[in-house]
Amino acid sequence: MALGLTTARLVLRPLAAADVEALQTLTDDPAITGAISFLSEQFTLADARALIASSGGDDLFRGCRLKSDDTLIGVVGRHRRGTGGFEIGYWIGSRFAGRGYASEAARAVRDEIGAEHPGIAIFAECRPDNRASWRVLEKLGFRPTGEPGERPGRVTLRFEG
Repeated sequence: MALGLTTARLVLRPLAAADVEALQTLTDDPAITGAISFLSEQFTLADARALIASSGGDDLFRGCRLKSDDTLIGVVGRHRRGTGGFEIGYWIGSRFAGRGYASEAARAVRDEIGAEHPGIAIFAECRPDNRASWRVLEKLGFRPTGEPGERPGRVTLRFEG
């Protein structure tokens, strides 16, 4: 696994201790904490430190940064899902939403997993009412499985590429 990935507009690299304040500022937003079940309603510096500390190996959170100035605009993760595959997830700061960054980052991670583990299942979970995220996943080739997600109120989608 390459720790850093580059897309047309983004650099994706593992979150590090130096990112604590930027991660806290970016993520402490009701639009994000309300959509991501494992984030605290008020995302604190301690929460940011804990998220960074939990990241590594097959459970990796990468910061999504603008190539132009290294601004942290979001987070994309890849996580082992039992022995049956990987799950991807992401969030983009409200200030940067609607510009295709989530699709760009998630595509890079989806492609990375597929290259490393040909044929492995790649999943995502999404609330059906989260239309923006649902559109991102559909655009990337994910389709609903008909199964509930592991998190409350989520539906499981699988990459069909």
